[in-house]
This record gives sequence, C-alpha cells and structure tokens, in this order.
Amino acid sequence: MNTKIALAAFGHATSLFLAITFALCVAFDVLLPEHAMFTVWQKLLPGFTGINWSSFFIGLIESYGYGWYAALIWVPLYNVFAVRASRPCSCKNEKSDEHAEQGQ
Repeated sequence: MNTKIALAAFGHATSLFLAITFALCVAFDVLLPEHAMFTVWQKLLPGFTGINWSSFFIGLIESYGYGWYAALIWVPLYNVFAVRASRPCSCKNEKSDEHAEQGQ
C-alpha cells in the first residue's frame, strides 16, 4: 500500500485552497465592510495595504506561496512518518520469543 503523498498535488491543492479562501475573504470585506478583515491581511501579508487591485493580487500570490511553504514542510514529514508506520514492528525481543516457545 502506497501511503506517500505527492508533493506537487498537495502543494497546488493547498495553495489554491488558501488563494480561494483569501479571495472569498476579500469579497466578504467588500460586501460587509463593518466586518472587514483587511487589518488582519495587512499583518499576515507583506505588501497588502487595503482593499485595492494591487493588494488583492499581492495577497493571492502570497497566499499561494504560503500554501507551497506548508506543503514543502508538511509533505516530507508526513511521508517519513508514513513509511515508518507502515514497516513491520521490529520492537519484539527475539530472545523473549524463544523463551516463550520453550516454555510451552
């Protein structure tokens, strides 16, 4: 059974998820300015200055980049632990197995 995750697929999926989420949040800010989140975006996304086209595209690019950052860290870690978890356990002490067989 292959338990590894493909880096490219995960990277694009995570990046698109974050970019779409960012776009939806900006739309929410435009529709309901009294509940705007643009001050949060200003803290999280360098270069984001408010609700305008240049900040929107900067936010999309940075959100996409953050998705790749997460993928580049998470996928290799997951794959290492998935491989280790799929190996048969070699934790048993062979001598204790031999003693158990002799006692029967």
